[in-house]
Amino acid sequence: MGKLFPILISTYIVIYGTPRFGGHHFSLGTRHSSDQAKTFSRKPKWVEDLDQKKPVLDLDTVILATNCAAAATSLFEEQVSPHRPAIFYVLIFKSITFIWQLFSVFIASFSTFVYIILQILHFLLSYGSDSFLPLQNLFTHTSRNIRVRCCQILYWPIFLHNNDSRSGSCVEYAEKASLRKHSMWLNIVIDILLGNLFGLALLTHINSTSLTILTFTSDVTNHWWLISCARLMGNPAGFKLNTELAGVLGTLSLNSIQIWSTLWGSFGFLFIYFIKGLAIFGILFGVTTPAALTIDLITISTTHISTLHWLISLIYSRQIQATTALWRLFRGQKWNPLRERLDSYDYTVEQHIVGSLLFTPLLLLLPTTSAFYMSFTIMYTTIGFILMVLEVAISVIHSTPYTKIFLWLLKPSRFPCGIWFEIFSVDLRASGSDVLVSSLHSYSYSLGELVQPHFSYLRSAVSRSSISSSVYRVFSGRSLSSPLYNLPFAPGAGVSLKVPWMSIPFKDYWTLCRDAVFSCNPTHTHAKC
Repeated sequence: MGKLFPILISTYIVIYGTPRFGGHHFSLGTRHSSDQAKTFSRKPKWVEDLDQKKPVLDLDTVILATNCAAAATSLFEEQVSPHRPAIFYVLIFKSITFIWQLFSVFIASFSTFVYIILQILHFLLSYGSDSFLPLQNLFTHTSRNIRVRCCQILYWPIFLHNNDSRSGSCVEYAEKASLRKHSMWLNIVIDILLGNLFGLALLTHINSTSLTILTFTSDVTNHWWLISCARLMGNPAGFKLNTELAGVLGTLSLNSIQIWSTLWGSFGFLFIYFIKGLAIFGILFGVTTPAALTIDLITISTTHISTLHWLISLIYSRQIQATTALWRLFRGQKWNPLRERLDSYDYTVEQHIVGSLLFTPLLLLLPTTSAFYMSFTIMYTTIGFILMVLEVAISVIHSTPYTKIFLWLLKPSRFPCGIWFEIFSVDLRASGSDVLVSSLHSYSYSLGELVQPHFSYLRSAVSRSSISSSVYRVFSGRSLSSPLYNLPFAPGAGVSLKVPWMSIPFKDYWTLCRDAVFSCNPTHTHAKC
């Protein structure tokens, strides 16, 4: 007879909810919190030993297997032993399928009609591209936004019909594929909905809006720009400026502003038609298109300010460079552009005399030029800030993840960002075994954490280096050649600016739209829409 030795059995049981599409799944993340972990008794000794060992388990593989297990099981059950519903449910499914077919045909027909119109307009614009090139250069923001919106309208069936081969085998992949499908068309719907609200409100109050804008622009021109230029010709803030130079620069600025404002005032009767055009563009293409058109119109209407700013900055920067070079002459130094450093240099007596004669008037005229430069820099920066606000609003509308926000409001568990265990430790020493039971839970993203990655490009667009470069250009007397409002296009728009124009036969496009809509049939077995 042999001896009976006690065997220590260590068991680890994990209880977790089955990942299902539209419900929840598991995902690893860097978020950890000990507040949610609850331990109701002492951990077994073998668990403490495991904590001291180097982890060799690949949690990514475990999580992937967990998310795939339920999807693979349901797919296997559907193929091997499909569920046979009752006759009543069969009739309901057939009715829904028939109604969905009619809906698919209607959407495909309407989309094909829009496709034909866009193709005709694209052909006309391409045929007269040389004639419309100056307009395209003037309205850069508008043309870019309209192109992206047209590509979104043309490419929506491809994005909706694009089924990922892995989405049927993993819940996490199915969730990501569904978000990619619905993000673009929901962005179009929200943008056009806001555009209709904006357009209808603008058409309702078109006369008062037109009068308010014309009055505001007239007040800004007459009571700010003209008066500020007139004050610079005197003694602004008590500073004594050179009368002759201030008179020349002030007269040039006043004449330019007055001529430009008179020219635009002669087209004031057409302004109400422009307001109607903004409303129509908002109704057809969404609120981002009239916003982009407003940016282009403000840029064109303030061309005289940017031109005067460039001219004054050119004079001011050359004056600063000449004054700096003459100051080096008195110190016996010369700038070496090859090695980018100051080298000693022996100037002649004639050079010192000529330098003294040039240095004195340049230094005395510097306050006058700097006053005009700072005035027009403030004007140009104010206009750039207004345009930057409009551009940021366009980018926010394009890049906001509306699908994620709506799904998060309904079920935050669909966006996991980490896992944690709720531990129930059961010590069974009598039977010679240690059993550890824990429940697997998921962290969920907060709304701010969910939306934040989609707006990270705004921080990179306005970085510290760009701000410091603009400040350096201002203090060195250079013009702000790169506009502050020229932000990169939002990555959440759904399509890239490099996407080619779609050109396929009308019949094939109709079939593509019908199949894309029908693939989202709620009675479809493998639909993940």
